[in-house]
Amino acid sequence: MGGKIILIVFLLSIKVGLAQAQDMQFSQFYAAPIYLNPAFTGSTEWTRVGVNYRNQWPGLDRSFNTFSAYFDHFIDHKNSGVGVIANGVRDSFSQVQNMEIGLTYAYRIKLGEESFLHSGVQASFVHRNVNVESIILGTQIDIDRGVVVGDGVNWVTDVSQRSHEDINAGLYYYDERYWLGVSAHHLTRPHISFLQMEDHRLPIRYSVHGGVTFDLFSNNIGDVINNTLQERTLSLAFNYKRQGLFDQLDVGAEFFYAPLMLGVWYRGLPTKHNLPNNEAIIALVGFSLPNDLQIGYSFDFTVSKLAWRNSGGSHELSIRYTFRNYKLGKKRDREIPGFKY
Repeated sequence: MGGKIILIVFLLSIKVGLAQAQDMQFSQFYAAPIYLNPAFTGSTEWTRVGVNYRNQWPGLDRSFNTFSAYFDHFIDHKNSGVGVIANGVRDSFSQVQNMEIGLTYAYRIKLGEESFLHSGVQASFVHRNVNVESIILGTQIDIDRGVVVGDGVNWVTDVSQRSHEDINAGLYYYDERYWLGVSAHHLTRPHISFLQMEDHRLPIRYSVHGGVTFDLFSNNIGDVINNTLQERTLSLAFNYKRQGLFDQLDVGAEFFYAPLMLGVWYRGLPTKHNLPNNEAIIALVGFSLPNDLQIGYSFDFTVSKLAWRNSGGSHELSIRYTFRNYKLGKKRDREIPGFKY
C-alpha cells in the first residue's frame, strides 16, 4: 500500500507540474521574505542578503529540491527598497526544473509615529524545462499492483522548454506589535504546460499573512556582561495561500530568547477535492547572532496519509546576513514585528 500511495503522490505532482505548476513553498516563509511578498523588499531598512534551501520528501529517493537567494537594499532618502531574487526548483522524479530571476521594488509610506505601509512589485523572467522521456503518465500506472506498465514516450512533443515573463505585487503593513501582508503572484497568468500550449495558464497565487509580537520581560537586564537588554519575544502568526483549486494554511508560534529561536508550526487545510495537502507539523531552531548573521533549520514531520516514515519529512535551511552601517549616527534598525523564520 505504501508503494501505491507514493505512486499516486507522484502522479499528482506530475499533473500539477505539467498542467498547473503549483509554486514551491518554504516552511520558513518569513525567512524568504521577498519570495513571500515583494513588499518586504528593504523592510529591514538596511542591506540584506539571504539564501533558502529545502529538500522535500528525501525518503522517497525522488525528492523535490528548492532554493531561493535574494539581495535587497533600503534607500533612506527615497523611502524605497530595491532588490533581486533568484528561485529554483527541481523535481528529481519527473526532472522538471524551474528557474526564475526577478527585480523587486517597494515604497514605504509612514502612516503614524510607528506604523508604516509598504507597497511592492516584482518583474521576473522564468525558464522551465523537462526531461520528457522520464515522465510517467497516469495511463502507465497499475494502481492495483502498484507498478508502472507500458511506454509513455509516445506522448512526447518537441517542446521541452518554456520561458515567460511574470509580475508579482503586494502590500505590507506593520506597527509596533502587529503586521499584515497580502500578495498576488503570477498576475500575467503565463502559459506553462508542455502538453497543451494554450489551454493551461499558471493560476494566480494569493497570500495573506500576518501576526502579533509580544515582548517578554522587557524590563530585565538579559546580558549582564554588557549590561544590555536581551531581546525576548513571543510571536504568533499565520500564512494563508490559495492557487487555483488548492489552498493551504500555516499557523504557528516562535519564541525568541536572544540569540536562540524556537518555533512550531502546523500546516494543513483540506482541499475541495480531498487531494493530499502536504499536512505537516514543523519544528524550528534558529540563531540570531550578534554579528547580524541569522541561521535557521526546520524539519517537517509529515502527518498526511503519505506518512513520515514513507516521505522522510522535509529539511529546510535559511541563512541571512544584514549589513548595518553603525556610523550613520542615527538608529534606523527599528524593531519591526514579525517572525524571523
